[in-house]
Amino acid sequence: MLVNAANLNSLRVGFNASFQRGLGQAQPMWNRVATEVRSTQKEQKYGWLGKIPRVREWIGPRLVQNLMQHDYAITEKPLELTVGVDRDDIETDNLGIYAPLFEEMGMSTGSEWDLMVFGLLPLGFTTECYDEQNFFDTDHPVLDEDGTPTSVSNTGGGSGTPWYLLDTRRALKPLILQKRKDFKFVSLDREQDQNVFMNKEFVYGADARANVGFGFWQMAYGSKQTLNASAYAAGRTALSGMKGDYGRPLGLMPNLLVVPPSLESAGRKILNSEYGSGGETNEWKGTAELLVVPWLA
Repeated sequence: MLVNAANLNSLRVGFNASFQRGLGQAQPMWNRVATEVRSTQKEQKYGWLGKIPRVREWIGPRLVQNLMQHDYAITEKPLELTVGVDRDDIETDNLGIYAPLFEEMGMSTGSEWDLMVFGLLPLGFTTECYDEQNFFDTDHPVLDEDGTPTSVSNTGGGSGTPWYLLDTRRALKPLILQKRKDFKFVSLDREQDQNVFMNKEFVYGADARANVGFGFWQMAYGSKQTLNASAYAAGRTALSGMKGDYGRPLGLMPNLLVVPPSLESAGRKILNSEYGSGGETNEWKGTAELLVVPWLA
């Protein structure tokens, strides 16, 4: 193959097509547990987290409810994936080996959001959210009916394999995927480019700008206890009983049980079996959907 502008353009189109094909094959799971937020700046502040106003009876003039301010912010990360094609392979027309590579490159970038979002869940036991407590913690500060600070837990503790019970039906899900720029296919494949001149290598890549963070801790329950009926019941009780400041019920109802592959069997027994371990009717059947996440392996 002659190395000229027309042929290089054809190669770019073909490599991009393979990349897009791989990108389309990715089957995202992150959107089950995270809300996508588009950002226009490097650091996006979420100061309003932690205060959902309550409707009141309208007596007298309107009462302006000021949102509680927090310093919680998500700072974007630059992301990239780059591969090189040797000029010799182009000149000898040895390009068939690259089509699967670019397709896999598309798959990799398409799966990055799953890796980031589900990679954040286990970190919730040791990483602070907007109230300066770990996302899964026993000491989240909440005001009771009298305005007195009290501690609320959204974790079952334990030391085993983590599992998660979530309410994902709200506008803001438990996790946030903040995007400023989606992955875009780019290239340095002109003969006068330095990488071609110095290294006889044509470079192709994809880059994006994004990061993940925590939303409302009240919508998530994380546990490292053995996943069984009693531990699951404790999680449902904790989540459905969540209240906001001044005793306002949040009306949460867990609808998604998130587990790694190693806990798939335990999750299916709780949510799909007709009978419990002792032969009794399984009262928890169908109370939530099971989401088995390979990214948690």
